[in-house]
Amino acid sequence: MSFGRYVQPMTNNDWASQFRQVFDRGIAAWQAGRKSPSTMFTREDVAFLATIGCTAQELFDFVDDNQRYGEPDFESTLGVTSLRRDYFLQVLHGQSTGKIFPMAELPSKPAAVDGIPWLPRIIAKARIKLRGEMPDELMYGCGGDRDFLSRTSLTLPQFLKLVWDS
Repeated sequence: MSFGRYVQPMTNNDWASQFRQVFDRGIAAWQAGRKSPSTMFTREDVAFLATIGCTAQELFDFVDDNQRYGEPDFESTLGVTSLRRDYFLQVLHGQSTGKIFPMAELPSKPAAVDGIPWLPRIIAKARIKLRGEMPDELMYGCGGDRDFLSRTSLTLPQFLKLVWDS
C-alpha cells in the first residue's frame, strides 16, 4: 500500500480499523486543545484519509461536532466515510474530481421541495459529499442535517446511500 496514491485495496477491516485510530487521535487532539484540521492530524493521517476519499477538514468536522454536541457518533462517521470511500473507489476510480462546489450555488437553508424545508440543501450536500467536492466551510452531517434527518427517521449514512442510489 502507498499513502501517496491509492495503489492496493485494503480490506474493510484494515481501512476501518485505521480510520478508527485516526478518529480516536482526533478526539484526543481536540481534548488537548488542538482544534483545527492542521493541528489535529499528522501528515500520515492526512495521507491515509486521502486514500479513502476523506479530507482532514471533513474528519475534523465530525470530531468537532462529536465533542461539542455529542453527535455524530463514530458509527455514523464511519458509515458516511464508508459510503464516500466506496463512491470514491468504485465511481471515481480513486481519483479526485479536482473541484470544490461553490457555496453560492448551494440551496438556501429555508429552500423547500414539496413544502419540506432543508431537503434541497441536504440533497445537494449529499451529492457534493459523494463526489468529494465539499468546501471547507460546509459539512455533510452538520446540526441542521442531523435535525432534519431525525425528523425523517433516517441516519446520515442512510440518507447518503439513498442519494447515491437515486
